[in-house]
Amino acid sequence: MHRLGDPAEVLQLDEVDPPGPGPGQVRVAVHAVGLNFPDLLMIAGRYQERPPLPFTPGLEVAGVVTACGEGARHVPGDRVMGAPVLPAGGLADEAVLPDDGCYEWPAGLPAADAAGLFITYQTAYVGLHRRAALRAGEVLLVHAGASGVGSAAIQLGKAAGATVITTSGGPVKTAACRDLGADVALDHTTDDWVAAVKQATGGRGADVIWDPVGGDVFDASRKCIAFEGRLVVVGFAGGRIPEVPASHVLVKNYSVVGLHWGSYRRFEPSLIAEAHAELLRLHAAGVVRPLIDRELPLEQAVEALHLLATRQVAGKVILRPRPGP
Repeated sequence: MHRLGDPAEVLQLDEVDPPGPGPGQVRVAVHAVGLNFPDLLMIAGRYQERPPLPFTPGLEVAGVVTACGEGARHVPGDRVMGAPVLPAGGLADEAVLPDDGCYEWPAGLPAADAAGLFITYQTAYVGLHRRAALRAGEVLLVHAGASGVGSAAIQLGKAAGATVITTSGGPVKTAACRDLGADVALDHTTDDWVAAVKQATGGRGADVIWDPVGGDVFDASRKCIAFEGRLVVVGFAGGRIPEVPASHVLVKNYSVVGLHWGSYRRFEPSLIAEAHAELLRLHAAGVVRPLIDRELPLEQAVEALHLLATRQVAGKVILRPRPGP
């Protein structure tokens, strides 16, 4: 990225020197990089983190350590997954990761699953368990259920013993939500999902609402949240940042809960390690597995980001800088 804007106009494939790991950092050969909606925001200059130009985007990778900075505990050959240190992001043959932010990439875990298991599943796990305190027997409403983070929330909600209702757009995506375990899958393009949620819950509403969309979806969600429910603000993919009428929060006794997973890497990194260990356990047990829409070579990054921006995918798009498992 030499300038900000539309990926089709500003993203280019350059030959550059390999990034050098600084103290407490490692360089990894990238085997897979997962794409996320924040990548689009960062490329456009609309994300809260704005690395200096030029920079390489890409927020989650699985790779093999090739070089270590002073004080690093990892060694060349270690298989790791994590979030790269910008400006040397993951859309590259090699990227730089913080040594203390590298987590085990177990043998036998496919590279695409490893990349797809990090940010989206960490976000869903921390959001549902730490922020929303989801309990077995509760009703969880997941918006954008066929997205990367939505599909993670469905699986983790079911693993926690919740009844899961989802919204998504179109029959292909609603079918994907059912395949992931959703008890009720609603098509927001045709269904009155507020009425459907009330009907499915006997008029009580959803105990926890997972909202990565914002805007009108957030506003409508307040109409079908249960007494003492928790509305988790995950993001604003719909474009509009909503406002909360405090009087409605008071009268209905519900909570609006913010979730910025990246903050935990700074303020409580032990939580990330705990979540990682549990996610690996759940994956090994076959309880969760990232919904991978497709894997593409690194050279097709612009096409991949376009598919993500136009919501033509169910689950994750993974880029592969090099072949491998």
